[in-house]
Amino acid sequence: MAALRLALSVVVLMLAAITLSEGVRGVGPKRCCFRFNENEVPRDRVAGYIRTSQRCSNPAILLKTVAGRQLCVRPSATWVKQLISYLDTKSIPGETSNL
Repeated sequence: MAALRLALSVVVLMLAAITLSEGVRGVGPKRCCFRFNENEVPRDRVAGYIRTSQRCSNPAILLKTVAGRQLCVRPSATWVKQLISYLDTKSIPGETSNL
């Protein structure tokens, strides 16, 4: 009987530890986009970009402007593809983005 109680206590403690660690780590992505800027943004106003997590329901590109704003845009838009291509060629190889 004592062995059964000990085993049950260990299982409960393990489940509590797993639940706590999952809550602290965070399960979801940090930033997702649900509304999109449809207007083309001039190249000289964009400082960089990041792609949102694949866990987001909508694929998106997050543009960081030179003014410090962040804009959600659709990666399928032609102007966005051209802008990303431009920014990729503009960046220095080996340099990491500060976004």
